[in-house]
Amino acid sequence: MGGLPFFPKEEKRKTMFVYLDNSATTRQSDEVTECMLQAMREDFGNPSSLHRLGVTAEKAVKQARKATAQSLGVSDSSVYFTSGGTEGNNTALFGGASARKRRGKTVITSAVEHPAILEPCRRLEQMGFHVEYLGVDKDGRVSAEDLKAVMTDDVILVSVMWVNNELGTIQPVEELARIAKNYEDVIFHTDAVQAWGKLPLQVTAEMDMVTVSGHKIHGPKGSGALYVKPGLHIPPFLLGGGQEKGFRSGTENVPAVLGLGKAAEQLVSDGEERIRQMGQVKARLLDGLQSEIPDIRVNSPETGCAPSVLNISFLGCRGEVLLHTLEQKGIYVSTGSACSSNTKKKGSHVLRAAGLTPEEVEGAVRFSFSSENTPEQMDYVVREVKQAVCSMRKLMKYR
Repeated sequence: MGGLPFFPKEEKRKTMFVYLDNSATTRQSDEVTECMLQAMREDFGNPSSLHRLGVTAEKAVKQARKATAQSLGVSDSSVYFTSGGTEGNNTALFGGASARKRRGKTVITSAVEHPAILEPCRRLEQMGFHVEYLGVDKDGRVSAEDLKAVMTDDVILVSVMWVNNELGTIQPVEELARIAKNYEDVIFHTDAVQAWGKLPLQVTAEMDMVTVSGHKIHGPKGSGALYVKPGLHIPPFLLGGGQEKGFRSGTENVPAVLGLGKAAEQLVSDGEERIRQMGQVKARLLDGLQSEIPDIRVNSPETGCAPSVLNISFLGCRGEVLLHTLEQKGIYVSTGSACSSNTKKKGSHVLRAAGLTPEEVEGAVRFSFSSENTPEQMDYVVREVKQAVCSMRKLMKYR
């Protein structure tokens, strides 16, 4: 996809640019950017307008909806455009709870969800709903048996993410959805933001709502979609001019919508190859780090893990310091979710829920991949991580 950041000539000789924070955001593809520029410069009509420019915009939005639906294996009419994962999740939770509030008051989610789920759940509790937070095992995975144990006739909504954004753990959402649907009128939602483009995604009949986000698949930030199963009626989150069949009012952000559609088109055409490439570079990095650096803990599960995420604790190190040390070498990683990096609470709630010790949480670093990464980059990362860890351990007088 090209377009790597510019380094001055002197700096370029010293470093290699390696972006490994793709779970936070991916680089927008050049094709997506060109598509959006076309919409902003020339095809700038309002899709609700009746003249030629409006009709042109409307047709383009329909094509973007078709491409997005195709990438999820659902009908065009069931896809609604949003501003991203946060809006999609909020719409699903508040809409689902509101639609079923006369039948019950219990909502079920997991302890390792993204803040875009956990914060709405806390608001639902303030509104009088009861929320059950399912625990996870050492791999950060929800147990189907645990869900069965808390399912009652009072449950109205279950929301469990498809892939965990910090560990890469693939949750058994298909099985969890089947369990939920054994109870009358229970709505099942999954946050698939980290699964879209990272797994061969296929929405199943038991899933009522699915959230996706554009900037995780080389699309634009501020774009996303919510799948709503045909026949499911939930109140709209945004009221106004009646766009998106009255479900999500507001003049469509046509450039973002078309960018999302273009990214979905690319995903349909080369998604399998992307997944293969991510798995290849992840395996190379993992092998290198395990063979070169002692006293590390691999937090991502060995099986049932997305190829896009590798979470490792470097004992005797602080993840945040390691992050900035690697940044000086042109390597960009993270210590967890970008959306929760400014919170005051100590350490990752995901890693704590998975049972990691304070030392393991403090030394955790997340490497997240895209198909733009190469095996050669991983060799460079291994060398620089090894040097940084050794220097830090000497300074900290680790063992």
